[in-house]
Amino acid sequence: MSNLFSHIQVRLLACGNREIIQAADRHVSGLELDALVGRYANALLSLNVQPAERIASQVEKSLDNIALYLACLRIGAVYLPLNTAYTSKEVEYFLGDATPSLFVVTPERELALQEVSRRAGAKYIVTLGIKSEGSLAKIAASQPDGAPTVERATDDLAVICYTSGTTGRSKGAMITHGNLLSNAQSLVQLWGFTHDDVLLHALPLYHIHGLFVALHCALLSGAKIVLQSRFDPRAVLNALPHATVLMGVPTFYTRLLAEPKFDRTAARNIRLFVSGSAPLLPDTFNAFEQRTGHRILERYGMTETGIITSNPLKGERRVGAVGLPLSDIAVRIVDEEGAPLASGKVGVVEVSGPNVCKGYWNQPAKTKAEMHDGHFITGDL
Repeated sequence: MSNLFSHIQVRLLACGNREIIQAADRHVSGLELDALVGRYANALLSLNVQPAERIASQVEKSLDNIALYLACLRIGAVYLPLNTAYTSKEVEYFLGDATPSLFVVTPERELALQEVSRRAGAKYIVTLGIKSEGSLAKIAASQPDGAPTVERATDDLAVICYTSGTTGRSKGAMITHGNLLSNAQSLVQLWGFTHDDVLLHALPLYHIHGLFVALHCALLSGAKIVLQSRFDPRAVLNALPHATVLMGVPTFYTRLLAEPKFDRTAARNIRLFVSGSAPLLPDTFNAFEQRTGHRILERYGMTETGIITSNPLKGERRVGAVGLPLSDIAVRIVDEEGAPLASGKVGVVEVSGPNVCKGYWNQPAKTKAEMHDGHFITGDL
């Protein structure tokens, strides 16, 4: 089956009663997470959500947030994560463009967003809080654990993620089950994830770094996830001795370096520090290595493609470089006319592979314009 959740579920069931997520409010095993996802899937089905319909979510990071996302995959719906900092006006644009059938919000914002949701044509607006409160959580609590996993094709949509919109309006990248599965499986192998790992998860769940890269690597390998609501350097320091992997953005590492207690002893149990979403400065890389003995693994990706390149798990990790293409991805550098450039020349990065998204939601002309000879034009130099 090409549904991403079916692959995740295999791991959840294999984990059995072993703890797989440690959250602030509760800990769950593989079987308990599968059951929780089942209840949320049945809750969505009770609200008449159909396969391929969009479900927009602007909620705070929590175990229930993860269960909601996985439930969307399970029933074949298309998940639309929204930054929790978006204003009502910004949310109105995204809802108007994606036309979700269901909008999930925090209990505190329900009244402020009801009219926005109605104008977008959503059948329901429901709530979900960080401690299993809210109308959707209440519906889920009364549902059975078992739920069907809907068959999906490799190129069926799983998620719509809106780009940052640095030039014009944000575009909705149409990300498929095949995109997500291929990228996650490559990263699990490349970064050596196993069920013995413990991932310290301090990233947001509305961005591909936290939602796809971190979450999928752990779930598809059976690794345990220690879920932190946000990045707090002291909370991370306290949890590091019990973790093996930390994924972060460069500011995570600069803030850790500002903590006097962060040293080789604090990092002794970690096998891998990963950095992405922004360039890692050489000064940070070098200071981190001097303080801890670890060379941060930097990688490169974007919303439309997932992870494209990575420094190696074993081998040289070059400061100021983002490594080599993943095994199933081709990268080329071209000039303004689209002709390949020689090594050492500056040009546009183009990418091809099963990781490249299906295009942009409701923007066929933009989709066509950003493809060149079977390659996605990243716009990066």
